[in-house]
Amino acid sequence: MSSDVTQAAPFQPRSDFLRVLTERGYIHQGSDLAGIDAAALEGRLTAYVGYDCTAASLHVGHLLSIMMLHWLQATGGTPITLMGGGTTRVGDPSGRDESRKILTLEQIEENKVGIQKTFSRFLAFEGAANAATMVDNAEWLTKLNYIEMLRDIGRHFSVNRMMSMDSVRMRLERDQELSFLEFNYMILQSYDFVELNRRYGCVLQMGGSDQWGNIVNGIDLGRRMGTPQLYGLTCPLLTTASGAKMGKTAAGAVWLDAGFLSPYAYWQFWRNTEDADVGRFLKLFTLLPMGEIARLEALAGAEINEAKRVLATEATALMHGREAADAAAETARKTFVEGTVAQDLPSITVSADLLEAGLGVLSAFGPDYAKLLPSTSEGRRQIKSGGLRVNDVPVTDERAVLRKADLTADGVIKLSFGRKKHMLVRVG
Repeated sequence: MSSDVTQAAPFQPRSDFLRVLTERGYIHQGSDLAGIDAAALEGRLTAYVGYDCTAASLHVGHLLSIMMLHWLQATGGTPITLMGGGTTRVGDPSGRDESRKILTLEQIEENKVGIQKTFSRFLAFEGAANAATMVDNAEWLTKLNYIEMLRDIGRHFSVNRMMSMDSVRMRLERDQELSFLEFNYMILQSYDFVELNRRYGCVLQMGGSDQWGNIVNGIDLGRRMGTPQLYGLTCPLLTTASGAKMGKTAAGAVWLDAGFLSPYAYWQFWRNTEDADVGRFLKLFTLLPMGEIARLEALAGAEINEAKRVLATEATALMHGREAADAAAETARKTFVEGTVAQDLPSITVSADLLEAGLGVLSAFGPDYAKLLPSTSEGRRQIKSGGLRVNDVPVTDERAVLRKADLTADGVIKLSFGRKKHMLVRVG
């Protein structure tokens, strides 16, 4: 029995750019992979990713798109990091049940300055023929005249289609308010793509899979406004093997800025990777050759801990530098192998008067001090299950307090949540 249905062969990229992204697992969706591949082969691939300035640091959830920009540059393409100085004033409704907090212009500018320094770890902004460029969409969005925007840009958008977009549809289905301000976000992001093409010859927008609708709108707007063919590429929104959202811990987001999360805590985050995720994360979040990753991925049993240490050290070296990564690995070795109080563990400083009066143990572990736990209620639950320790002694009384007498001979108090999360309390 014959069939007229044929199975399409998997796409086989010819460009180094798409080959690397494919074999390492970065690609979730693409508008025209053959077109992107051809542009990369011809050496005319300029691509951007947008980052709104909603916080003073990016977090691990942003790393996938940053790594895509890194590999773009490493394979000959030109990356653009677009700061959302304009779009942050509106707020992206994608994946949210409520409106984002409206920030002041001063807060947006402070956040922008905070997150800009992250990119220099992954991209070369000077000295290369394909040097990366950093742009702020406030340059053009703040200059738009409203009536002209409605006439020249807004007329190309169908409200019917906008209502079908996930960012809008899901909010409405849950009876959550969607402001007119947020409704305009996709128009502004789409126009960013057109403007970047006009100014920099950018033909590819990349981002997380939750941005697919906005990216497609930008491609369509470009076609209607006379740009050359534009393309879109998204990476998956990662979850761990157990189904948890990537980059979230009990204490909150895993920040990239060392001022928000110490290099040691960052190293520990990667060291705590689930066994089933090690190979995947080595491909996505390190620059190790695929052959070495295959060797590490094949380790089993207790040997997989070696792969986790390599993942932690390589990922930390990318973000914080080799010296900080090696120091974090050594601190972990002293803490877990030798059982000593390593002075390089993350620490907080409290006043002598506070310890004189007594610092409640639940407060010490909570968000106001060590930030090992998100709340005092979680602290109570952990005490009942034996999860909290002070100077390696389990905490059994939620009313316990820390005092000067708890300072060790090294002049610190060691707080531990589980086996792998530690913080030193110092007196200053």
